[in-house]
Amino acid sequence: MTSAAPRTTGPDHLWSVEEHLEDILATVRPLEPLELNLLDAQGCVLVEDVTVPVSLPPFDNSSMDGYAVRVADVAGASEEFPAVLEVVGDVAAGAAEPLRVGPGQAARIMTGAPLPPGAETVVPVEWTDGGLGQGPVGGMRAHSAAPEAAFGHVRVYRPAEARAHVRERGSDVRAGERALTAGTVLGPPQIALLAAIGRGTVRVRPRPRVVVLSTGSELVQPDEELGPGRIYDSNSFALTAAARDAGAIAYRVGAVADDAETLRSTVEDQLVRADLLVTSGGVSVGAYDVVKEALSHVGDEEAAGSGVEFRRLAMQPGKPQGFGTIGPDHVPLLALPGNPVSAYVSFELFVRPAIRTLMGLTDVHRPRTRARLAAERAIGSPKGRRQFLRGRYADGEVTPVGGAGSHLVAALARADALIVVPEDTESVEPGTEVEVVLLG
Repeated sequence: MTSAAPRTTGPDHLWSVEEHLEDILATVRPLEPLELNLLDAQGCVLVEDVTVPVSLPPFDNSSMDGYAVRVADVAGASEEFPAVLEVVGDVAAGAAEPLRVGPGQAARIMTGAPLPPGAETVVPVEWTDGGLGQGPVGGMRAHSAAPEAAFGHVRVYRPAEARAHVRERGSDVRAGERALTAGTVLGPPQIALLAAIGRGTVRVRPRPRVVVLSTGSELVQPDEELGPGRIYDSNSFALTAAARDAGAIAYRVGAVADDAETLRSTVEDQLVRADLLVTSGGVSVGAYDVVKEALSHVGDEEAAGSGVEFRRLAMQPGKPQGFGTIGPDHVPLLALPGNPVSAYVSFELFVRPAIRTLMGLTDVHRPRTRARLAAERAIGSPKGRRQFLRGRYADGEVTPVGGAGSHLVAALARADALIVVPEDTESVEPGTEVEVVLLG
């Protein structure tokens, strides 16, 4: 983690979205790599290429339950004139010393078992009498099978080409090839591949630990009684869920009352388990916005160079923002507005890229596209501010959802995109092509 304090441009500076984001990403650094067990590495990012030490599969093996045979011995086999072969034994999955199959012979083989020496192909059990045949006699094929039959003879009713139903050694991946590249996020399929090639541990950047807390004496926890003038705390739940969706290990602290000392103490207590701190509320110019007061004194003399700067951004929603580092380890802190839509939009624009940067990813932003605005009337936007409206995107069109109010949680829940209206645009007509941030 860098110890550089964020740049200061003065209290009257109106920051652009790009300036604020650049300052954040210039301060946040990827976490140091660790060697982790496979399951502990899920969701983490590889820091080095992984080379295959052993081919997959490591030997030729059967993809079916059936009989391993020579091609010539079943050539021309039919229902009327089956090939009758001597069964020399069973080859099970995990067999270390498989049988040898000679002319006129067959080995009963299980799925995944190694192809025995001498065998050239596998006949599925459905093409045989299951080992009930006792001699070279023509006739109807038997439709029952005897799984216990290991020896005797088997009648084969269809020919098989060479290597049929055989998984060849290295057909998945060969020794020396690259299995995974640095920068890969490890999901279940990647974990499976690492285990399959014998890797029990892997070197990754750990998932960042993000602590989320909301501020406001008016906030009540869900399931508690809602008194006069109170509202339920949704921000801490939304932001914690968003942090987990971004790839972090997120801890929800919940609501902290409008008391500077309480907030300061809470933040200091959380520093021990945080790679990133996110607060919501208390960053504007209200009389009870205590976040500024509290965070300006977090830490002690060991935290020289730390500090949180509160800014005004040329955006809507989300004009008031705070960013800096706190504590002796210079933990990054992003202070977001308290209105639910403002907090969520701010998270998507600023916090999510910070989390993805901590993970060591190179592409830290949500995907963007261009879409035709499907609206009944023109959309207005304040001059000089970049507006982010909620919308639903489908088939090259985006439809606004709800209004511009930063309290409209229900509309936010129906949105899967943000419609971007530039600073120099005051009105967008229906049918106009607009930029869209895809949230899904």
